[in-house]
Amino acid sequence: MLKWLEIKKMFEERKQLYRNLEQKRDSKVLVYVTGDRPGHETQISAEAFDLFVNQLDLIGDVPKITLFIYTRGGDTLAAWSLINLIRMFCKELEVIIPSKCHSSGTLMSLGANKIVMTKQATLGPIDPSLNGPLNPQVMINNQPQSYSVSVEDVKGYISVAKKEFGITDGSGLAQILLALSEKVHPLVLGNVYRAQSQIQMLARKLLTNQIDDPKSAEKVISFLCSESGSHDYTINRSEAMNDLGLKIEIPDEELYALIKQIYSDIKDELKLSEPFDPSKILGTNDQAAYESVRCLIESPETFSYQYRTNGLLHKQQIAPNIPQFVANNIIINEGWKRYD
Repeated sequence: MLKWLEIKKMFEERKQLYRNLEQKRDSKVLVYVTGDRPGHETQISAEAFDLFVNQLDLIGDVPKITLFIYTRGGDTLAAWSLINLIRMFCKELEVIIPSKCHSSGTLMSLGANKIVMTKQATLGPIDPSLNGPLNPQVMINNQPQSYSVSVEDVKGYISVAKKEFGITDGSGLAQILLALSEKVHPLVLGNVYRAQSQIQMLARKLLTNQIDDPKSAEKVISFLCSESGSHDYTINRSEAMNDLGLKIEIPDEELYALIKQIYSDIKDELKLSEPFDPSKILGTNDQAAYESVRCLIESPETFSYQYRTNGLLHKQQIAPNIPQFVANNIIINEGWKRYD
């Protein structure tokens, strides 16, 4: 397990980088990272709201805040609440994207006055996927799991029926909808329509910070919500700036080097490029303890909130007389911890 002094030392080293960024940008830096380490992913969620409040109360009302963000997305309304919360503490807000800022992270970026993107930075579509107790169930590794329903997948199904198969009469469309409702609960389909309208409304409000012209804003919203084709589509810096017309800043060499240094430090601590592999952690041992950092909310002016998981792995034989084992993962504790 990582000792407190080791954790503090890593944060102190990162704080100096944040202070360099503050001086470079003449702002106060706030960092939000939801890790996408395979097997230990985290997402933007409502539980982060109070942690942001605690950070921002200490930072105070300031002219400018720089949000350094890495995320694959998460809860749409949590993202909406967080970006509006940050804006309450500053007159100007910029977002720095070192690499990935997708889905709800892209929605947050729309609420900034400008977005600083590296060459490798990417945004993504903001069409939501719905998860809930009424969602369809699928079997994965012989275990039933809830299948998320994408707004655009539902729209795509109906569009195929209309455009590719020419089903436009009321009776034919009713049959299409009936077949769909046999696979997806009708209340989930109702939520799909509501979520589609809601995400467009949220994006429209946030985009006023970057785009004044309503027609230009609608073009951005249409692309991010449907015209991009799939939720996995990535939007690079050139497309964000030239095609969508977002307020994008290209970092100079000095700023880029600093952004990359900060990101590399975070990437190493969260092991973003290294899958969570129990067999590798165990090695030749019968059991092994581990600690994983999965999410960060921190600032050089305050402290570091870290979402950590502590667990114990041990080998479990599949069956007697069969020399094959599986790794049994016991979560000892996990949650947010504060490090000053």
